[in-house]
Amino acid sequence: MNPRIPEKIIDFHVHLFPDKLFEAIWRQFEHDYDWKVIHQLYYRECIDYLRERNVEKIVYCNYAHKPGVAKSLNEWNAKVLDEYDDLYCLAAFHPGDEGCIASARDILSHPKVLGIKLQFLVTDFFPHDPRLFDLYELIMEKGKRLLMHIGTGPVANDCVGLEYFLNVLERYPDLPVTVPHMGGLEFKGFMDLLDKHENLMLDTAFSFLPWDNVRYDQGPEKLEKYKNRILYGSDFPNLILPREGEIDAMLEMKLSQEFYDKVFWENGVGLLPQ
Repeated sequence: MNPRIPEKIIDFHVHLFPDKLFEAIWRQFEHDYDWKVIHQLYYRECIDYLRERNVEKIVYCNYAHKPGVAKSLNEWNAKVLDEYDDLYCLAAFHPGDEGCIASARDILSHPKVLGIKLQFLVTDFFPHDPRLFDLYELIMEKGKRLLMHIGTGPVANDCVGLEYFLNVLERYPDLPVTVPHMGGLEFKGFMDLLDKHENLMLDTAFSFLPWDNVRYDQGPEKLEKYKNRILYGSDFPNLILPREGEIDAMLEMKLSQEFYDKVFWENGVGLLPQ
């Protein structure tokens, strides 16, 4: 029997924003990258779309691209989380906000907020900015997690790259971090870190789409080796190719059934509040 994904799955990398902010992001994708987002769905439509496709548990994120945005986003997050079952969040943060740590502590107290998303592609600070150190310490204190877009793919700026992440890990080697996009485009460098940093995980978002420029390139052996440290994430709805293509591409690799069970369900569920 060919391997298959579990009947019910968890998606650990979904984007949900208020409607007007979603529209601004889609315009920005088209303006800056010439990317046409094909799933232009608002947050309730996103949730319905995924539920209809057997995504039982959804972990979504949003981020503050400038000061003054995180507070209102997190107020919105709290309302959305209270509206839906099996929905979890990696919330927004910006170190330029007055009282940012107190605000972070407040949103992290919500039982369905798993941590914080930092999107270095749209900010002007580095991962090892000292203004983030209190956040990193708060994350560890609260037993939460970071989703840090810190790799150079699918696009890059001056604030991303493996070198900067190494600066963070040198100071906080046990920091609980998920690096999206399998660490692309520095796939090997980020994967090699898994041997040394037990709280580090990777997610699959955007890395197995049929688009050679950003596709995972380290072969099936490493996927099997690190199957306990990989989370399925779709990047939905901010995709320029159909979501299903990534799932199909991973199935076509004919990895072990254990790989699909862990990546699409067990690893993610293990990070949820019990």
